[in-house]
Amino acid sequence: MQILDGKQTSQQIRNEIAAQVQQIKSSGGKTPHLAAVLVGTDGASETYVANKVKDCEEVGFDSTLIRLDETTSEEELLAKIDELNRDQEIDGFIVQLPLPDHIDEHKVTLAIDPAKDVDGFCPENLGNMCLGLPTFVSATPNGIMELLDRYNIETSGKHCVIIGRSNIVGTPMSILLSRNSSPGNCTVTLLHSRSKDIADYCRSADILVAAIGKPGYVTGDMVKEGAVVIDVGITRVADSSKKSGFALAGDVDFDSVKDKCAFITPVPGGVGPMTRASLLQNTLLAQKARN
Repeated sequence: MQILDGKQTSQQIRNEIAAQVQQIKSSGGKTPHLAAVLVGTDGASETYVANKVKDCEEVGFDSTLIRLDETTSEEELLAKIDELNRDQEIDGFIVQLPLPDHIDEHKVTLAIDPAKDVDGFCPENLGNMCLGLPTFVSATPNGIMELLDRYNIETSGKHCVIIGRSNIVGTPMSILLSRNSSPGNCTVTLLHSRSKDIADYCRSADILVAAIGKPGYVTGDMVKEGAVVIDVGITRVADSSKKSGFALAGDVDFDSVKDKCAFITPVPGGVGPMTRASLLQNTLLAQKARN
């Protein structure tokens, strides 16, 4: 069993980006600028956004964090998005999810300029991804593809089973891995809450991607020998032994799976750091496209 080390791989990517940013600056180019909008004080979102700001500092990006109160109206948020769309200093921006219940996430996604949609969530960017055209690929799927590529994992002709059909992870992954590309050329099975015989499908997978948000859902008896296991889940579970009072758990029961698989991502330290690195990659692409 080999660990797919997202922490180490994301550091390699950040080093590559930092070198490109240095070249841009030395040639008099514009410094890439990423903005993030945070509505409310969700603990996980606070941590995630703080890490994004830290990442920007490390690679030499400019960054802006816009904090809005939990009671911010949908109209006020849409106005802020319009302002960011028109701001020539901002190359790309994200609106951190989840949003308060009174705000329609779909409306927010549609309001973001596709040229600045570095999360890759808007219909235009998703459509381009489906067609294999240049675009911003959603950060988590892109990060997983980077891991598969940089660890030279063979995907062509393999059976990939994905648990979870969200527009953020599961569905984009099914498209990316089925495309005529490398990594890619998989035969893909996309499972969801209405699927039957989930364990049987999982046992047939050469590559298993778990993205459903259920801690420890995938157990050793669901994984065949030599499989590649990608754990996208990250859930806070109560743990009195931790100072914070919680621990982070993935969708895969790591201890029961690790001795059966050829490769596996840990939680934390697997897909999460790659998601952050992919956001930086998309921001750099946005800067180059706009300048």
